[in-house]
Amino acid sequence: MDSDKQTASWSFIKTMYKRIDIHMWLLCLALSLAAVPALAEPLSVQDREAINRLSTARGHSAEEVNQLLNQVSRAGERGLPTEALANKVKEGLAKGVEPRRIDPVLKQMVGNFESAREVLQESVAKGMVDQDQGNRQRAMESLAEAFGRGATADEVRDLARSGQHQGQRMSQDMLGGGAKSLAVIKEAMIPSKDGAAVVAEGMRQGFRPAELADLAREIKRHGQDFREGRLTTESIRDQISRGERGDRLFRDQDHSGSGGRDRGGDRMDRGKDSDRGGRDDRSDRSDRGDGGGRDDRGDRSDGGGGSGRDH
Repeated sequence: MDSDKQTASWSFIKTMYKRIDIHMWLLCLALSLAAVPALAEPLSVQDREAINRLSTARGHSAEEVNQLLNQVSRAGERGLPTEALANKVKEGLAKGVEPRRIDPVLKQMVGNFESAREVLQESVAKGMVDQDQGNRQRAMESLAEAFGRGATADEVRDLARSGQHQGQRMSQDMLGGGAKSLAVIKEAMIPSKDGAAVVAEGMRQGFRPAELADLAREIKRHGQDFREGRLTTESIRDQISRGERGDRLFRDQDHSGSGGRDRGGDRMDRGKDSDRGGRDDRSDRSDRGDGGGRDDRGDRSDGGGGSGRDH
């Protein structure tokens, strides 16, 4: 009888400990999510005036343009970057695009930014990303652009898990740069899991975001070699794991003359994006953890939504 009581007591104590652990985990999660502030980013006076000048010059009604301005302002109130959104509006108006056609592009960008913030917050809460390292806005722009170019939120979550070096937290820019690099590789019609394995290995080996961008461009440039079996993502990943840096991975392939058939496409990809006018990685290369600028030379002037193709 005493034995039964003792067993019941131990069972009760274990159950209580489990409940305490669950409550503590939920509390820590809530605190972590709260630690990533959604600071309001109001639309600047300069951007508002520039948009109004462009709309007046094009003969658009104030009502049409105010709808776009309100959309940008509401996004800023939720802590989303307004500069990239305002740039998209200015870009469209300058090219003579009707406000009603800019509206859905803007909504897509806002949706990509929402997804970017959600994934970034989750990664911080789970201890994979250090919110004190890197530039949050730049990371969100890179993530949003990755989503706009075809990466999915689940792919980026997996990349955050697999790209950690010995369990260390990565910078916000590292996650953004890795996601954008994966999206570029997917554009070469290389399976997502293969591209993610290469990018994750580069992240584990300490590639800066700028180096990941270079790696992704080279893989895209040699896309036909991968598709026809002259190169494999496994061989590239193995070389990276042995310490080979990105600028040497394709040296033999280039010397042999293969891969050249994709060079024209690469020049086109760079050329069509050369009017971005955004920041590039050069100013950040001195800092390994904060080197993920907007430029993969496949970027667009919006810096965040991958929607520049629509204008």
